[in-house]
Amino acid sequence: MTRVIGILSAKGGAGKTTVVSNLGVQLALIGKSVVMVDANITTPNLGFHMGMPLTPVTLHDVMKGRASIRRAMYRHDSGAYVIPAGISLKDLRGIDPRDFPSVLNEIIGTTDFILLDGAAGLGREAMATIEASDELLIVTNPDITAVTDALKAIKLAEQLGTQVRGVIINRATGKSHHLSAEDVRNILEADILAEIPEDVFVQKAIYERTPVVQYRPNRQSSQEFKKVAHTLSGEYYKPKNSFLSWIFNR
Repeated sequence: MTRVIGILSAKGGAGKTTVVSNLGVQLALIGKSVVMVDANITTPNLGFHMGMPLTPVTLHDVMKGRASIRRAMYRHDSGAYVIPAGISLKDLRGIDPRDFPSVLNEIIGTTDFILLDGAAGLGREAMATIEASDELLIVTNPDITAVTDALKAIKLAEQLGTQVRGVIINRATGKSHHLSAEDVRNILEADILAEIPEDVFVQKAIYERTPVVQYRPNRQSSQEFKKVAHTLSGEYYKPKNSFLSWIFNR
């Protein structure tokens, strides 16, 4: 049975694509079959994160009826598959986000997970991701504006009848002007699945077009991504706390 999981944030720049790329790769590394789809039709970035900035066939070609969805699937060295979206302005012509959920039908039932990298905001693209998903992960930063936008995304999901599986706090610093995980949980009334710390190696990994779970697997940020992947797959994960892990985490 395929689980279609949408990843949304409502606020741009919260780190949705970073979450999708790392969860997708980690799920593949623990033996799950996974397809990551760049559902951010207007401003896609998943292909860049996965080292696939330019591909001959994209999600836009599929939505225009020019190709089957399988032709737009590209295998990452982790074993995960990626369906990038087109990055050209001309790719947007003739595209209706409401058509997006139906393009997934061909691969539903053929993989364990489909992860959807949704668009920022609460417009038609985000709604299409919610409608295509069985469940949602909400990504937020620990500041009040991001959390407020995350709350709007949760309320929209409730209106559309899609379950919110939990919240991932990204770029946590623990500073006094940021909300604590408990504060975020109380505001959003949702489970906190992970608290990803602010980490320069996450940014370096993006520059290298390699998810941090591969680039620096012992970093605390990687440990948090791994925890979420195991949670989604129903497996227990014990973070590494060895002295060697501490050395590599500095």
